[in-house]
Amino acid sequence: MYKKIAKPNSSTRVYMVTDSQIKVESFLIPINDMLNSGWISDLFSKEDFDAILGNIRGEAKGNGIADNIESLLSYFFDRIKKQLKLILCFSPVGDTMRVRARKFPGIINSTSIDWFHPWPRDALIDVAFKFLQEADL
Repeated sequence: MYKKIAKPNSSTRVYMVTDSQIKVESFLIPINDMLNSGWISDLFSKEDFDAILGNIRGEAKGNGIADNIESLLSYFFDRIKKQLKLILCFSPVGDTMRVRARKFPGIINSTSIDWFHPWPRDALIDVAFKFLQEADL
């Protein structure tokens, strides 16, 4: 399955995580929340959140968004979804990915997955032949 990602612009931010960077499974809880809903609960305090909404209020008004909490929140979440790209680099070898997919369903349900297909038989034979030629058997 392959989904072409739109060309990033100057405002796009990418957060990339590899499976080797995950030292504690609980680190996947906020990632799962972000994938499922676009939001991580309790990320900001009420004061910080009010400041964020205050900062985007002018831009939202300029884009025709009503000046109420629900509309500003919707505008803020839309901006997050458009500007933040989350890239997960996980190996399917072994049981780790299977176990994580069960515990954190957003990893599978809310992502586009690029599976790397097996090599063609002829390519495998050619590579094996090249390395075996150099080996002292």
